Amino acid sequence: MSGEAVAPTSAPRGPEPYVFDAIGTRWQIDTDREVPTALRQAIAARIDQFDRDYSRFREDSLVTRLARSAGAYRVPADAQPLIEVYERLYRVTSGAVTPFVGDALVSLGYDAQYSLVPAAAEPAPSTVLRLADVVDDTSAVRAGSVVHTTRPVTVDVGAAGKGYLVDLVVALLDDAGFDSFTVDASGDLFRRGAPIRVALEHPYDPSKAVGVVELGDAALCASATNRRAWGNGLHHVIDGRTGLPTPQVAATWALAADARTADGVATALFFTDPSALREEFGADGVRIFSSGRLERTPTFQGEIFV
Repeated sequence: MSGEAVAPTSAPRGPEPYVFDAIGTRWQIDTDREVPTALRQAIAARIDQFDRDYSRFREDSLVTRLARSAGAYRVPADAQPLIEVYERLYRVTSGAVTPFVGDALVSLGYDAQYSLVPAAAEPAPSTVLRLADVVDDTSAVRAGSVVHTTRPVTVDVGAAGKGYLVDLVVALLDDAGFDSFTVDASGDLFRRGAPIRVALEHPYDPSKAVGVVELGDAALCASATNRRAWGNGLHHVIDGRTGLPTPQVAATWALAADARTADGVATALFFTDPSALREEFGADGVRIFSSGRLERTPTFQGEIFV
């Protein structure tokens, strides 16, 4: 998986991988036995439902409707784990990680049309909203009921959403009785069963690795500012306190028990010391600064080459 700075280097032999495109990226599921048609259909349906709720690139999604107008909207049934991790990420990063960076991304050119053309030649700091700025009753969001928004808002769950979707796919495989598999969603990786070796891709040279980890019954997620980058210093990792791309960190990797947490921590590592995230989430992380300096949690289970 070279799409987002991690790539499996070894895996048990089995049937041909189940490969498909979804939510704008390539997925690959490796198993020790064939994935039956009914399970493939269930996986596709679950991903489509998630996309119809959370994608800001679909005309028919809940997120798109939220961006168009204020009104009454029902919180998706699966939203609570995602809300919970975002609340913790917001707190531990002092507001840097938030789902309310969508309008900032749109103004920078990362919009539903992928125009990649900023609204202004020199991006200016953008005011990023808080939950209380958007809904009249924040408790309704946490309760998973109908919420009333007070203004249009573009939500972007890119910091932890893809990892959470990996967890939902993992749950389907678990329920179907699979006990040895790898779900690879181009940067968000979950391994069930015997460990596999996973290389950590160099952020400036994809032909090289900066390290390797043994991954088993856990998730490894990565993020890098050379992915989804455009223009002069523009990329998808937005600081929720400024509405601008963060310049200091080039790439991050996070290990956690589930992909939702690993994905969120990989984003938070652009803004917060790895040890603080270890204390909050029990997750291990590595980050490489644009200068080449590297930081990691002491308990990170892997070999780092630089």
